[in-house]
Amino acid sequence: MNGAELRLSDEARAAAIAEVSGLVRNVPDFPAPGILFRDITPVLRSASAMRAAIRLHLDAIADLAGRIDRIVGVESRGFLFGMPVAHALGVGFVPARKPGKLPAATVTQAYALEYGEGHLHMHADALDPGDRVLLVDDLLATGGTAGAAATLVHRLGGTVVASLFLIELVALGGRARLDPLRVEAILAY
Repeated sequence: MNGAELRLSDEARAAAIAEVSGLVRNVPDFPAPGILFRDITPVLRSASAMRAAIRLHLDAIADLAGRIDRIVGVESRGFLFGMPVAHALGVGFVPARKPGKLPAATVTQAYALEYGEGHLHMHADALDPGDRVLLVDDLLATGGTAGAAATLVHRLGGTVVASLFLIELVALGGRARLDPLRVEAILAY
């Protein structure tokens, strides 16, 4: 698909956002007291809303059509959106996974969690030098996971051209942590 084919009209974009946001479920005190979890499983359950979410992803990066070589999807919900975006753009997909999930040689990047440290892995041969990469995940919170994925891309010789999220939790400041990386988020809370 080319960029023009990926663009939604203003009316179609507004309708898609209303459909998707109307199905995001708020779950208080999950996974811990005081946390308001934004649950996207109702969006995934609805064929119409899932199509709308994918169309919104493609609309957000329409100007990058033809300028992306790979999609890196961050485990695990980044796979759900990254794969159909990669398919629509006609590019390859690379998973960024938690430890112990990839069978071949990997590179690892640590990142800070609220209480401790997490790690992301990518296969050492996942990217070609100079690959232009779009990072995809479902949620931008503090930016730690996306930042780790971007670091892995750079370590493998790629360039992150943008990052794409279904939801951004604005108060947690993830966008600033990813600066100067281009950040696209479809819904903001």
